[in-house]
Amino acid sequence: MTLDTIDRKILASLQKSGRMSNSDLSNRVNLSPSACHRRVQRLEADGYIRGYVALLDPRKIGVPTTVFVEITLQAQADEVLEAFEKAVARIPDVLECHLMAGTADYILKIVAENTEDYARIHRQHLTRLPGVAQMQSSFALRTVFKTTALPI
Repeated sequence: MTLDTIDRKILASLQKSGRMSNSDLSNRVNLSPSACHRRVQRLEADGYIRGYVALLDPRKIGVPTTVFVEITLQAQADEVLEAFEKAVARIPDVLECHLMAGTADYILKIVAENTEDYARIHRQHLTRLPGVAQMQSSFALRTVFKTTALPI
C-alpha cells in the first residue's frame, strides 16, 4: 500500500495527538468521519500505526536522569548477540537498545532516579550482561529536543 496525502496528514496528526477524536481528525484532514475512520483502521491493519501510548513526564515519574551506555561485546557471533539482546530486554530501566555500526556494538538509553540509582542499575544489571567486553556511560545534562513523531 502506498500512502497518499490524506494518509500522511492522518499519520502526522495522530503522532501529535493520538487521543484526538475521529470527528476532530476528520475535520483536520477534510474527510467525512466515516471515511476517516476507515482510513485509520486500514493504517492500523497495514501496520503503519503500531499502537497508541501515553507519553509520561520522566521527572514526575521519578526518573529524570537519562544515561546513554555504549557497549562493546567480546565477539560478534550470532549466539553472543542473541544472548545479549535477550538479557538487555529484561532490564526495566532500559528504554532503547540499538545495534550499531561504528565504535560501539550497542547503545542503550537508560532512565534512572539519579546517579546513585544508575549505579544500582549498573551493578545489578549491566555488569551481568553476557558477552560484554567494555562499557562507556554518558549522562545527559539536559534534553534540548525530543520527539516521537517520524517525518511524514
